This record gives sequence, structure tokens and C-alpha cells, in this order.
Amino acid sequence: MSLSLWSLALAAAAIAVPLVIEVRRKTVDQRVMDDSHGQYADLPRGRVFFRWHGPKDGPVVVCIHGLSTPSYVWDGLIPHLVDRGFRVLSYDLYGRGHSDRPFGAQDVTFFEEMLTALLHDQNVTTPVTLIGNSMGSAISTAFASRHPSRVRQVVLFVPAGMGHDLGLSARITRKIPVIGDWLFHLAYPRTLRKGAMQESDLPSSVPNITDRQVIELGYRGFLRSLLSSLRGALSETREEDHRKLQDLGMSVLAIWGRKDDIIPIACKARLTDWNRDVTHIELPDAGHGLVYTHTSELWPLLEPALLAD
Repeated sequence: MSLSLWSLALAAAAIAVPLVIEVRRKTVDQRVMDDSHGQYADLPRGRVFFRWHGPKDGPVVVCIHGLSTPSYVWDGLIPHLVDRGFRVLSYDLYGRGHSDRPFGAQDVTFFEEMLTALLHDQNVTTPVTLIGNSMGSAISTAFASRHPSRVRQVVLFVPAGMGHDLGLSARITRKIPVIGDWLFHLAYPRTLRKGAMQESDLPSSVPNITDRQVIELGYRGFLRSLLSSLRGALSETREEDHRKLQDLGMSVLAIWGRKDDIIPIACKARLTDWNRDVTHIELPDAGHGLVYTHTSELWPLLEPALLAD
């Protein structure tokens, strides 16, 4: 075989590697229900896994997780909310955890429609408190801006949608089709594992969370969904939404980790410029995973805001 043919064969093999790995991953239907014993809702875009926690007559809090870690990211915070009488709804976004993996663009409208359908399915008609984590904060902001009568207040953990630069690799995967897809499927698993390893020695209110985060890589459609969200929900700033929330007088609380290297504390100034009425909380020693690494430190700061009239 000539050198050129060998080169073509090697290139084809390299291109095929992430595709072969993806096909060999388990489907979400093969996923075993975890100990939380949640439920499923059949929504227009597919089946959604959700859990209710707390008293049935309590004010409703909806927790929306971020890009890659499903709804178990809230398991350390939820008991605090329940102890204060809240009725908490947590759910897996499409493409994550136990929920289905539909194809299509995962922009904020996609996730806003998902939440609208879930609230309708569960007959939630009273205004809710939205608590979002990272990308979930962008979804919460968009939903509150579009449906202000359905939202009592918004709590944004390490909020995405600030428009900061995530680096060259992110720009390539977002903007260049095919090559970007190949690069993401090839490189992101290592990035996720590395991030989990860096947090493995930190305290966590969610048992075995770093191992559980890596397990997500074993399911088909997970990486495709993350990439779609990077190109959709995480590709735009939420400036217009934040300015609208200020005009509406919506209560907004933002929580930042000063050691966050994903949503840096510098983004706080940008959010303040968009909405000067936002209340800010900073945790000096926290990174991006503060919802589970600093739960006990966070709760006394969060509780008064949630209980305020």
C-alpha cells in the first residue's frame, strides 16, 4: 500500500474512533434507576426523569442543573430546602441522566419549552422559585424573562450566559461543524475526567459525585447533547433577559465562587452592569462545583433570601 493510501487509512481510522466509541455506549433505556426512585413524564420531545421532594403544600422550588452533571447535583442542597418547608422539583435535562436524548438544537428555547411542558404535566400553576446551576442559571434567567408571572424569584449559582471567552478549543467545537464534532467527542471525555479528578479530594454533600459524573460518559447521546448545548444555550449572552428582569423588579440572587475557573468571578461585574438590583454572594474558597462542595457554608447565606417575602 502506498504512503498516501496509508495516510488516508490512518486518517479514516482516527475519524472513526469517537464514532465507534459512541455506538458502543449504553442507551439511556439500559440505565438502572438509582436509589432516588424518581418518576418519568412523557413530554413532547421525549421522556423526562424528575423527582419531587418535600411537603405537597409547600412553595415550589424548581432546581435546574448545568451542562454535564444531572439533577443529583442538588442532592446535598435539597434536604435543607425541604427542612424549611419547600416543595422541590428536580429533573434531568434532555441528554443527561435518565432523560431521553432527542436530536436537534439545544438552545434556551428548547430548555424553556421543556420546563414549560414539565410544569404543565405536573400541574404546577403557582409562581415558583427557580434555582439554576451554571447553564441551568441561563435557562432560569430566560424562563423568568419570558414567563415572569410564573416566577417568584431566581437564584443563579455560578451563572452562565455572561459571554466570557471559553478558549480556542471551545470556539472551534462551537463554530466548525464535523471537525468540531470530532474534536469534542475525542477530547471532552478527558476534560470531564480531569475535572472530576481535581475535585475528588474536595468535600462533597453528594456522595461519590465525581465517580457519578464520569459514569455519564458511558451513555449514548450524552456528548452529542453537551455539544448541542454549547452551540445553543451557552453560545449567547443573557444580557437582554437580565435587563428585563431588572425592569420587572424580579428578585435575583447570584452566587459566585472566587476560585471558579469556568465562570470566573470577573463575570460578576458584567451581571451587575446588566442588572444593578441583583444581590450577590461570594464564596472565597469555592470553585465551579460550589453547590456540592460548599453546601454547608452556602445554605446560611442562601436561606434568608429564599424566605424573604
